[in-house]
Formats: sequence, structure tokens, C-alpha cells
Amino acid sequence: MKNYIKIARLDHWVKNAFIVPGVVIAVLLTDFTFDLSYIWKFIIGFFATCFIASANYVINEWLDADFDKYHPTKKYRPVVSENMKFSLVMVEYAIFALAGIGCSLLISRAFLYTELWLLIMGILYNVKPIRTKDIPYLDVLSESVNNMIRLLLGWFIINSELQPPSSILIGYWMGGAFLMAIKRYAEYRMIGNPEQAGLYRKSFKYYSEHLLLVSAFFYAMASTFFCGIFMIKYRIEYLIGMPFIFGLFCAYFYISFKEDSAVQKPEKLYKEKKLLAYIAFLILLFIVLTFVNIPALNYWVDIRLIGV
Repeated sequence: MKNYIKIARLDHWVKNAFIVPGVVIAVLLTDFTFDLSYIWKFIIGFFATCFIASANYVINEWLDADFDKYHPTKKYRPVVSENMKFSLVMVEYAIFALAGIGCSLLISRAFLYTELWLLIMGILYNVKPIRTKDIPYLDVLSESVNNMIRLLLGWFIINSELQPPSSILIGYWMGGAFLMAIKRYAEYRMIGNPEQAGLYRKSFKYYSEHLLLVSAFFYAMASTFFCGIFMIKYRIEYLIGMPFIFGLFCAYFYISFKEDSAVQKPEKLYKEKKLLAYIAFLILLFIVLTFVNIPALNYWVDIRLIGV
């Protein structure tokens, strides 16, 4: 039973904290009046997302077993090294999927549809004949879209009648693509053998270290561009924090060059104390910028500047 629990990756549930920015943005941009029901909605919504994510992890572990045996560390995963039964894996998948859907029904129809989207992305990413994880660039984009889905889930916990601005959705998606491309780069670099890397992950047959770094640079630029549009349009004070966001991208980039870098396993990033301290500072900065108005910044978006 321990092995079946392990492949659900309960330690990865921390990634679902990515729904929190969706909650915050919805509170800021919609007519929000707090009551205790939102606390319960958030708790239920968080666990719904965790259950759906674990369902996706279960089929990922099972369907990747033939490839993970070529990875230096993943070859020790239970599905690869232990005699696990397909029937029990499918029962586990169904339990997590149904638990996630059941919890979603308690939030709203929009939240339910978005959770189903997250579940379907797990199928498209892992299951043949599509299996987007085998297709270069689409592997990164199809997995990182889950970040955007999580932002939508956070938003729909607060408001299911409206949708968040497309600028922040795309910015969040591209930010996730940057993280995923850097993860791919660190993995490819750690394996150190292009032929073995291609056996582990088919998309690696078409990648190189240079291509992965260039794609990560593109995703970083796209993310900051669309996030900048969102900030100018909805909360110009956030622009003060943009240089520090650039710094966060650079810090994450820097960590990827370390041997056996933690970016290969984001759930292990807690070991990067300096990075966590920087993120804490960044969160505090944006909290301050949320409540402190700086009217002078509006000068730079004043239409009367045209022609000056």
C-alpha cells in the first residue's frame, strides 16, 4: 500500500498553492465581500485540486515506467522497481479523480469544468496516441498550462460569474513554461548523455542544452510582457515590483546550473533558503503595493503625454 500512496505524490500537493494568486486577483478585481463560506470553499477547492493532481500523477507514474528506467534516479520509483498491479493503479486513479470531481461539485459549475480540464490535460499529456510529453516544446506548453488552470481555479473559488483578464492568464502560463523549460534543462544536463536522455524522454531527442535555454528565455520574456500589461491596466503600483520579478527569474535560472539542481524536483526547492527568502520578500513587497496607492505613477499612462 505504501507504494501506491507514493505514486500519488502527496508531497507534490504544495504545488497547488498556485491557486492562491487566482484567489488574490479575484478579490482585487471583483466586488468581493468576505464571509466564512469562502474559507470552506478555499479548503474544499484546494483539496479538489490536490486529488485531481494526484490522479494525474498516478497515470504519469504508471505510463512512464518503461522510460523512467533510463533515468539515473527515477529508475528507483515503485512502478519501475516493484511489482505493482495495473488494476490497483486504475482503481487508485478512479478514487482520486472521483474525489476531486465530488469536491468540485461543492464549489461551482465553472470550478468543476476547470477541474475536469485539469484532469483531461493529464490524459493528453500521458496517454497515447497523443501523449504531448513526447512532442518537443508542446511537452512544456501542455504541462505548464496547468499553472494557468490553477489560477482559474483560484479565481472561480471567489467568483464564478466573471473570468480573469487574459493578460494575467497568459503571463501565468508562460511563467509556468519558463519553470518547466528550466526543469527540462536541468534534467538534460544532469543525465549528461543525449542518447540516454532520448530513451528517458522522447522529446529530448530533439532538444539540446542551448535549445532548452533559448526556449526558457522566450517564455520568461513572454511572461513578464503579459504580466506587465496586466499591471499597467489594473494596478500600476505593481510595476515597482517588476525588477524584482526579473530577479526571481534570474535566481531560478542560476539554480539550474547547480549539480543535481533542485529545479528538477520543485517540491525540493525548500532546500534553497536564499530563494525562499527572496520569494518571501517579493510577496511582502506586493502586499504593500496592493494597499499603497502612488498617484504619481499614473502620469506615465496619461493620454495627454501623446505628442509631448
